[in-house]
Amino acid sequence: MKKGTTNPELKKTIIKLKKTKKPVFVRIAQLLEKPRRKRIEVNLWKINKNAKEGELIVVPGKILAYGDLTKKIKISSFNASKKAIEKINKVGEYIKIEDLDKQKEKIRIMG
Repeated sequence: MKKGTTNPELKKTIIKLKKTKKPVFVRIAQLLEKPRRKRIEVNLWKINKNAKEGELIVVPGKILAYGDLTKKIKISSFNASKKAIEKINKVGEYIKIEDLDKQKEKIRIMG
């Protein structure tokens, strides 16, 4: 029986997040370790509804493009659809989850 992810990029990201030993990064790594069928998928409308202006939102899974983004926020995820990234970059900023440790803002996990 297979255990754990077979995606080498995801494995590398999980290890990098756990090595920081910061509780928020360890929690993100734990959520990324879940099976793919249980991983979080969030549409842009939901992020726009729940986020505050200037916030850094982390989705430990995938961002989907349904809806629009009207607030200037930074959004990070392991994966996002091309259309979602385009919509995010029009108003805010998209950051790959591997680059989270360089950010100064307080991180909020959504999903």
